Amino acid sequence: MIKLWKGGVIMAQTLQMVFANQEGRNVTISVNEPNDGITGEEVRSVMDTIIDKSIFSTTGGDMVAVSAARLVSREVTELDIG
Repeated sequence: MIKLWKGGVIMAQTLQMVFANQEGRNVTISVNEPNDGITGEEVRSVMDTIIDKSIFSTTGGDMVAVSAARLVSREVTELDIG
């Protein structure tokens, strides 16, 4: 969820799911504003489904393994430019 704080500061989160493809390279799928309270177990289940059903293919082949998952928080401050 995007949260607007006093003074024009915006807090945003992105879920990054990192997979290995057939060539062994990492491929990242990013999801903006994931549900609050999302768990590692839920993310792992989605990632396993993506692999099992070959939902995405890359230039390096299908995604074949889960590498990592992370929530990235970002703070943006709007500046008064006039």
